[in-house]
Order: sequence, then structure tokens, then C-alpha cells
Amino acid sequence: MLELLPHDGNVKDAMRNGLRIVGDVHGDLDAFRHAVATDRFVIQLGDLVDYGPDSAGVLRLMLQVMHEKRGLFLIGNHDRKLGRALMGKRLRSTPHLEDTLAQLYRPENTDVLHALLPVLENAPAWMVMGQTVFVHGAFDPRMLMEPPPPPLGRVTYLLSRALFGETTNRMQPDGYPERTLNWVNTIPAGYTIYCGHDQRSTNGCPLAIPGRSGGQAIFVDTGAGKGGHLAWLDLPPPFVEKA
Repeated sequence: MLELLPHDGNVKDAMRNGLRIVGDVHGDLDAFRHAVATDRFVIQLGDLVDYGPDSAGVLRLMLQVMHEKRGLFLIGNHDRKLGRALMGKRLRSTPHLEDTLAQLYRPENTDVLHALLPVLENAPAWMVMGQTVFVHGAFDPRMLMEPPPPPLGRVTYLLSRALFGETTNRMQPDGYPERTLNWVNTIPAGYTIYCGHDQRSTNGCPLAIPGRSGGQAIFVDTGAGKGGHLAWLDLPPPFVEKA
């Protein structure tokens, strides 16, 4: 039976060696194996699936890391869509989602398929640790005061911000919604937001963008599964109380 790790700050012992923040994986199993080969606690920022060659393998490895109480993942928009599909909800499918579902329904992946939905239903949309916030898409100051809602349920304003970022009413030439970074200017002074979803870096490294209010956002998505690579950042253990 899979034991889900709490995501409310009660994991200090597991974080004694610090944190490893992992960006969007998108089915890149080989890279994800390297990312989780650490004694640090792994926080994956969402979008485990789609695009890359082995989404089922990535999910199996993430389940193993959680079972070993070495990490957790935040819900991303691709993870949510997969969860909704497994619930039998009507949605607009994509070739990437169809490929992920086809992988999961193969006989050799039955273990992942049977364990996955409860895990997706319990994945947090954001997580706050002191003045550090982890979220897939984008931040809103109200996340500092409100717990994340059920990730596969109704899309509230904050869940939409967490999953999809800050969108305009315009579409880009590639058919995806236009997204802005005005939210970075709302990050309070002293706060750091770690997020994925948007591949903002131009040099293959996580990108830090300061905001006008004194906070900063660090974008960790560097295109894994989409022709780029998987990036991660190692943080020291500031959340662990010294004996």
C-alpha cells in the first residue's frame, strides 16, 4: 500500500540533507533517474508526463520515491489532465495524452495504473515552506494564506494560476495561450518562488527573475521531453531545526 508523504511541513527529518528541486520531466525517464539519485529530499514541480518517451516509467519512479519517503511532486497541468482522463471525465485529448494513456494500459504498467489516481488526487498544487514557495505554473499572494484545493476538482482561480500560470485572452501563433509574468512583481520581499511550466531560460540553466516588490521567481523548466533537458537545483536544509 502506497503511503503518501505529508506536504505540510512535517517532513523535517526527510529534509535533513536539504532539497533537490526538479523541473518539468515530461516523460524523460533517463534524466529523471539522475535527478532522484540523491540523498536530498526531492520536490518535483509538476508535469511528470507527456511528450517524452516513457511517462509510465517516470510515474513508476516517482511513486517509488514517494513510497521511500524521499520526495513528492506538485500537480502540473499535464498531470491533472491525465488524472481527469483516468476518472473518465470528458476533456479535449491530445496525441501526447493518448500516448501516455496507451503506455499506462500496457500489461507491464498495470502496477502504475492501479496506484496512480489516488496519488494524483492528493498531489498539492502549491507548497509553502517559510519564505519559499513551490508551484508548477505561477504564484499569487493568496497562496500564502490558503491551502491548495483538490487538484482534480473544480478549477478555482488559485488552482488555475498554479496549473496554467498567468494567461491573457490572446493566443500565440503556436496555438497556446499567451502567458505573462506580471505575477512576479507580486512576490513579497524576501520570498522565492520555484516554478516550472514556462521554459523561460535561453541558456539551458534555471532562470531567476526579480520582482518589483522584492521577491524573485526561479524558473526550472528547461525543456525536458521537448528537445531540451531536465534541470534541478539543490538547496541547503534551512527548514531543519538543529538539535
